[in-house]
Amino acid sequence: MSGRVVAVCTSRRKGVAKRAQESVLLEVGLGITDDAHRGFKHRQVSILTQADIDHMKAKGAKLEQGDFGENIICEGVGLKDLGMGSELRVGPARLRLSQIGKACHDHCAIYYSVGECIMPRVGCFFTVEEGGEVRPGDPVELLRRVDPAAIPAAVLTASDRCSRGEAEDSSGPALAELLEAHGFNVVERTCLPDEPDALEAQLREWADPQRGISLVLTTGGTGFGPRDCTPEATRKVIERDAPGLSEAMRAAGLAKTPRAMLSRGVSGVCGRTLILNLPGSRKGAIESLEAVLGVLPHAVDMLRGEVRDCGR
Repeated sequence: MSGRVVAVCTSRRKGVAKRAQESVLLEVGLGITDDAHRGFKHRQVSILTQADIDHMKAKGAKLEQGDFGENIICEGVGLKDLGMGSELRVGPARLRLSQIGKACHDHCAIYYSVGECIMPRVGCFFTVEEGGEVRPGDPVELLRRVDPAAIPAAVLTASDRCSRGEAEDSSGPALAELLEAHGFNVVERTCLPDEPDALEAQLREWADPQRGISLVLTTGGTGFGPRDCTPEATRKVIERDAPGLSEAMRAAGLAKTPRAMLSRGVSGVCGRTLILNLPGSRKGAIESLEAVLGVLPHAVDMLRGEVRDCGR
């Protein structure tokens, strides 16, 4: 899959239309220089296709480049066929798809004129993995395609020592590898110290419905240690408990060691995101995930409202 850049657009203020530029400079981990959304976490660069804009023009919308708040307009690339984590080469820059769609809390003039806005449905947001100057006419190339049907997941390691680089995080990568091997799409993975506020903030960010992350696993911070606080941080985020999953993981651990009963991990739901606390050891984390792995796709389908008869 290959295409080209049609236009590049920026604005210095949020909430206003962007305007076409001769070129833009993309900065790693930040976005576009001189754009109001520079440094906005996972929504650093927005992209629409010319075909989607033409669809709105056919409905009668009078549009200029940048009216939807898009940074880059491209053609010849099917963004609808990409799942989160897919990567594009746009000119010299490498971009990673981090969010699909964005809710419009206050409908724009375009919505009121034609009854539709495409940004909530097909707007794609990217992080900048490699930077460079991008201009109209630059090639757009698909570097990595992730199946959009794969369940998006994230893994959070809670560990003071690992976050300081004093120990290697072995459980987080092992969980991510196991998820990927079973068809999940691990779109985020990070390691944080055992600080309840930081853990809570990260869980809330990943559970934001606009992120589209369906499953979050945490590893570490579930024991009796004075700084073990992952369950407490998780309880502040979840809206509904899912105790059966934690019970199943503890039962599987008890078959191996009586120390499994000391795990305080909890499970629950925030919006349409399922959050599970797993032990901090690599062995314990893998065994816990294996105990519930088979039911997780069904659990995600239930959260998405895609299951009508759960008893079958």
